[in-house]
Amino acid sequence: MSTEQANNPLHGLTLEKILLRLVEHYGWAQLANLVRINCFKNDPSVKSSLKFLRKTPWARTEVEQLYMKTFQ
Repeated sequence: MSTEQANNPLHGLTLEKILLRLVEHYGWAQLANLVRINCFKNDPSVKSSLKFLRKTPWARTEVEQLYMKTFQ
């Protein structure tokens, strides 16, 4: 294991796995309240959300932080 990943709690998790687990836990409506992103509010889907999160670093960071806060 590389030293730079030793303390990374998200190591080995894909963005898709993170998103799916959050949606399973909170649902789209609650997730939209916790992370203010339109793709969670208007006709949400995993595909459109992943596309947006991959292009938008601040949104991805918020989702990752919510995941760590929720499941760590």
